[in-house]
Amino acid sequence: MPIPKPTLWIDADACPRVARDIIIRAAERTRTQAWMVANHALSLPPSAWVKSRMVAQGFDAADNAIVEAATAGDLVITSDLPLAQEVIERGAEVMTTRGESLTLDNIKARVQMRDFMETLRASGEHTRGPNAYTDGDRREFANALDRWLQRHVRA
Repeated sequence: MPIPKPTLWIDADACPRVARDIIIRAAERTRTQAWMVANHALSLPPSAWVKSRMVAQGFDAADNAIVEAATAGDLVITSDLPLAQEVIERGAEVMTTRGESLTLDNIKARVQMRDFMETLRASGEHTRGPNAYTDGDRREFANALDRWLQRHVRA
């Protein structure tokens, strides 16, 4: 019996358009199912491999849908650290849109730092937001996604 291909689950609410385009091309090329999950309608090209799933408006609705759907061996693409932690604990793999791999070894420290920065902001401290998405980030993401797909998907 053949091993089923993993599915890509994309937290599309916060996914840069350029990263979505990379995912679409990669899913088509490797014939890998990709689900763009968002709380709003997405404009996607017609595809047998890339689909959108619109969830209800509301706090963490897209995250909850991804947690429920992702299974061990799937790849979740998100920069949302609490979402990443939940799906990692369920056996899925996580990559950010900058190509960083989030794992059991590094997610807890990342979540703790996020929570610390959130506490600082709540106390009135001004902190920087995330850096702008650059061409280097785009290249890193495209290369990391290609490497992941080569390891996990047989076209």
